[in-house]
Amino acid sequence: MSSFVRQVKRLDRPLASLLGRLDIELTERCNNRCIHCYINQPEDDRRLKAAEMDTAFVQSILKQAADLGCLLVRFTGGEPLLREDFTEIYLYARRLGLKVVLFTNARLINPELARLFARIPPGEPVEVSVYGMRAASYDAVAAVPGAFDQFRQGIALLQEYRVPFVVKQSLLPQNRDELPEFEAFAATLPYMERQPGYAMNFDLRARRDDEAKNCLIRRLRLSPDETLAMLTRGGPEKYIEVIREFAGRFMRPSGDKIFHCGAGFSPCVDAYGNAQMCMLLRHPDTVYPLDQALHRKRNPETDLLPLEYALTEFFPLVRQMRSGNPAYLQRCAVCFLKGLCDQCPGKSWGEHGDLDTPVNYLCQVAHKKANFLNLLFAGEKSWELPPEVWQARLKAFIHKFGPVKDLTKTC
Repeated sequence: MSSFVRQVKRLDRPLASLLGRLDIELTERCNNRCIHCYINQPEDDRRLKAAEMDTAFVQSILKQAADLGCLLVRFTGGEPLLREDFTEIYLYARRLGLKVVLFTNARLINPELARLFARIPPGEPVEVSVYGMRAASYDAVAAVPGAFDQFRQGIALLQEYRVPFVVKQSLLPQNRDELPEFEAFAATLPYMERQPGYAMNFDLRARRDDEAKNCLIRRLRLSPDETLAMLTRGGPEKYIEVIREFAGRFMRPSGDKIFHCGAGFSPCVDAYGNAQMCMLLRHPDTVYPLDQALHRKRNPETDLLPLEYALTEFFPLVRQMRSGNPAYLQRCAVCFLKGLCDQCPGKSWGEHGDLDTPVNYLCQVAHKKANFLNLLFAGEKSWELPPEVWQARLKAFIHKFGPVKDLTKTC
């Protein structure tokens, strides 16, 4: 393989350290119609297919990313293997020296692809989503008859050709009873170095295009109690050990800043050539179009190619946004549970169509975790606690399980 992947000279500038990874949604179309999915579109949608980035445009983005110091690209969707040019795109990425992470349901893995991945490895294990361990559960989630059999065939081919892969699962009513069976299967895979990951607090439609689907997704989410039970099922000590790694760094109010996450540093390019700060965030004020017609031209004012301009000029400006939303300022801005809460602009966008309206469901989940850790007591709201109270509780928690950090700074 070393003769296949050429060495690429990285740019000698600070930006090289800011683009370690790039996500590319090669398509929103999928051969599954999963009941919980925030993005999937019909695989035979000709209008969407025609609007997708062409091969040359994807290659241009990959070249720009490599020149900016990118080391890894994640191909996702939808189902990225629906792209007829996937092999061409994959080989181009590997020739640039990029490691490739492929997110797939494995239904379209055929002998040709398995041989390709064996001959020219992605550099990282393929990540396969598993929706059930039996045909009844899998097909019910995927909403496609026969999907389970194709998934099993794809897995068998990866195993036959010794292609490294790992598995993850979306925890749903249809497959929840199969959890022990799934984990027993995962334990047999040589590249599973840790417990499989689970999706359980599902995101709403990122395009805000299907309220009926959103209603279904809300019903499929684990309750706060179920979420906590899942997180602590390996023993409370293990969960506490994980949390204490974050407590000193992230458990403090964020103030009126809207962005206190990593959005914009490892961005996503959607299927139509728009640079997003993350996969979920499609608010028009935060998206930079990498115009297909101009994708080889530099910005006349900055002499930067589009991806570099998005990273160094556009996204930093967006990250400076401050909230004027009273609901955010009275709750999230003064809440110390940031390390336990998934509230972010991407979640607010999917739920409310803005960047800073609190998501009540996420708040409830965070409060349930805080109750378990004795950071909150029954009936308390985190944003109502005086700083001296929550700081004392957090110090007591860290003193018990780890070193004391500086808890007084806000982000």
